[in-house]
Amino acid sequence: MPFRRIKYCLFSLILGGISLAISGQPAGYYDPAAGLTGSALQQALHDIIKNHTSVTYGDLWTHFQTTDKKSDGKVWDMYSDIPSGTPAYLYTFVTNQCGEYNSEGDCYNREHSFPKSWFGGEISPMYTDLFHLYPTDGWVNGKRGNLPFGITSSATWISTNGSKLGDCSYTGYSEEIFEPVNAYKGDFARTYFYMAVRYYDEDSAWPGSDMVTGSQLKPWALKMLMEWDIADPVSQKETDRNNAVYTIQGNRNPFIDNTSYAYLIWGSPTDIEDPEIEKDPVKVWPNPANETITIKLNRQLTGNYTIRIVNVSGRIIMDKSAFGNPVTLDLTSFETGYYIIIITGSNSILSIPLIIAH
Repeated sequence: MPFRRIKYCLFSLILGGISLAISGQPAGYYDPAAGLTGSALQQALHDIIKNHTSVTYGDLWTHFQTTDKKSDGKVWDMYSDIPSGTPAYLYTFVTNQCGEYNSEGDCYNREHSFPKSWFGGEISPMYTDLFHLYPTDGWVNGKRGNLPFGITSSATWISTNGSKLGDCSYTGYSEEIFEPVNAYKGDFARTYFYMAVRYYDEDSAWPGSDMVTGSQLKPWALKMLMEWDIADPVSQKETDRNNAVYTIQGNRNPFIDNTSYAYLIWGSPTDIEDPEIEKDPVKVWPNPANETITIKLNRQLTGNYTIRIVNVSGRIIMDKSAFGNPVTLDLTSFETGYYIIIITGSNSILSIPLIIAH
């Protein structure tokens, strides 16, 4: 093991011991995970924290008063708070909850930091899992929408506390993202680690997104969030919130309790590689296909392009102008057999063999 990994692991284990000492977890809570690494550790942690008590969506307003209250009694909104300064506005519980809003500072609402469209909508228990739900300014929440988290060097919009919208400048992704302020990047990283463990192997039907496959982070996003986890360590805010949610739901976020778990499951950020970066320019799945196929282009090839499917006789069966990535095509009218997919962009032509086996 390289020295940097040994040093990182020891540092993580030391911090993990500190976290365990100051948290409110019951004795022996993580004993079944002791000594494990990789997917075995992920499975063990999943088994420990699954089957939590599911609250209602309406109950969140009340629970936020316990889980997300600042020392002055105001709402702790990570989309507007300025830890080292004075926020432009503060919200009072219940009094300022949304409602309708027309601009930033109007009211707070319920933010699925892991967007609900990524797991299929109003589905229990994900829809009301407090570990990824936070009170946030309605306007900023609306601006973020269901965009991935990321880093941008060309912001198109900036909130009053410095959160940003813009094209992603982090290697591996280039579409629009939402970037929270540095002081809360670790909070959101550990939120996503929780989702990856809590819903491990329960996510086969989740639509996913450009940031996740099911509940699991894609390589570029995992590497970025691992870096956020290291740069913004666990705060007293997170520890207190972890304990409060535990009282309500009966489960905990392991990555707040023990800061070594992320490393023990996924390694250090330098160990994570994205197999899609700068490799195959196009991916088609499933192939052989049945009723549909999905085509995903390398980011250098995105934009306006055409997709043609021709049969073995050279006859064009489909001729489609496309924009966006990925694209899903309906093949139900196609006969069983061999075909060629031809993708034509502004400066490139790609061809991929396709088998249809209804």
